[in-house]
Amino acid sequence: MNVREITEELEYKILSPDAAKSREAIRKTNEVLCPFRTAYQRDRDRILHSKSFRRLKHKTQVYITSDDHYRTRLTHSLEVSQISRTIARGLRLNEDLTEAIALGHDVGHTPFSHVGEETMADLIGHFSHNEQSLRMVEYLEKNGKGLNLTVAVKDGILNHTGKTLPKTLEGKIVKTADRIAYLCHDYDDSLRSGLLSKNDLPSLVKKSLGDVPSSMITGMVCDMILSSSNKHDILLSEHMTEVMNSFRNFMFEKIYHSKILAKERYQSRFIIEQLFHYYMKHFDKLPTEFLIKEDAWGKQQIVVDYIAGLTDSYAVAKFNEIFVPPVWNQWIKTD
Repeated sequence: MNVREITEELEYKILSPDAAKSREAIRKTNEVLCPFRTAYQRDRDRILHSKSFRRLKHKTQVYITSDDHYRTRLTHSLEVSQISRTIARGLRLNEDLTEAIALGHDVGHTPFSHVGEETMADLIGHFSHNEQSLRMVEYLEKNGKGLNLTVAVKDGILNHTGKTLPKTLEGKIVKTADRIAYLCHDYDDSLRSGLLSKNDLPSLVKKSLGDVPSSMITGMVCDMILSSSNKHDILLSEHMTEVMNSFRNFMFEKIYHSKILAKERYQSRFIIEQLFHYYMKHFDKLPTEFLIKEDAWGKQQIVVDYIAGLTDSYAVAKFNEIFVPPVWNQWIKTD
């Protein structure tokens, strides 16, 4: 037996009967198996080495800033991965599958956080970052070849948000861990920015979880593990569900939809709108790798794919290149 086969065999001995087993993983296109890595380990590595994952380091989580200490989509994804793996280990589920889903869940996110997603939806009628993440790994990566990820990883990426639940318990972990991560870490960033103070927290949240992000994460993670043990499902207690909903409503009111960030949201929306209209009118200005897909996908989908893949900084750079005239300082020497 090689290393992969030994690992696959151990999964049946160590993991919960409810855990997804690597040996049973399915791909759209069959491949020669790796002698060392399981199917879900290979998926994790493919996502980690992908261009779309690297671009997350320059995509906004909440705050559009050059400050190194605020979260980006990349650090958010890493934090979701850590939280998800902790829960998976506590429930004896497949950590590799959980990690792959967590790392890939936001690779289709637009620049400028959810305002970019909302703007794109307004422009074309429907756009969802989870669907774009699936499209990214299925069709856009590797010059259109895609990553050929397993069905379970793609299902977890697609259904990490929205009403449809993932088919695996590992995917369900990521769905809740994503919320835990963004609530606690966006709260942490809001404290740093000065937009919130610890005294602003709803009393229910503060009483149940405290006001320190690390303790808040620990409280929700512990509740998930204890509530889900031997239940064949991923659950939160009724009390913790109430606490999380209170926390989420608070963050939407005070931060995500706050008037203080309205100017940044307007600027971001304007850039996305103008780039979209420009490339729809000047389609030939897109990179060749996108132009050659016109017959297969149509102009609008290709423009959406291109803009959704941009980082914040590159979107601003393209906007300036297209719409802002160059200005030179002219020095006139006089006696």
